[in-house]
Amino acid sequence: MVIDLGAAPGGWSQVAADRVKAVDGKGRVVAADLTDIEPVPGVTFLHVDITDAEAPGLLRDALDGAHADLVLSDMAASSTGHRQTDHLRVIALAEAALDIAEDLLKPGGVYLAKVLQGGAGQDLVTRLKQGFAKVQHIKPKASRQDSAEVYVLATGFRGASG
Repeated sequence: MVIDLGAAPGGWSQVAADRVKAVDGKGRVVAADLTDIEPVPGVTFLHVDITDAEAPGLLRDALDGAHADLVLSDMAASSTGHRQTDHLRVIALAEAALDIAEDLLKPGGVYLAKVLQGGAGQDLVTRLKQGFAKVQHIKPKASRQDSAEVYVLATGFRGASG
């Protein structure tokens, strides 16, 4: 079970659906975004703002009450051109994704979120270290070297009680 937050244009959802064999009914992918995506076989799409209070419930319903193995967030706020402001806005989205992960991940689950260069904010890292066995920053090979795009990866979710 995978939750893809900030799913547009749908690339991560396609990869996730393939990996979990969602079309074959072996896994499930629930994607959420403010921007619609073209239908992806095996993916349930929700047009929702994940910062809205009803978002976790809608995601839980789409998973039929099951817990997710992975919550991934490729969300990025619109750029203001001011580096510090943009970084804070991306961290706020990563924190919103973590709120959902803490609610919907099963023990042992994984959280992956875009945080941009400079990495995750200290408050986010502290929360991640409390709730997960391992926390690290990664830069995907597919990401341009000059891109500010980096991700925080947290594995081994300890469960809702942290």
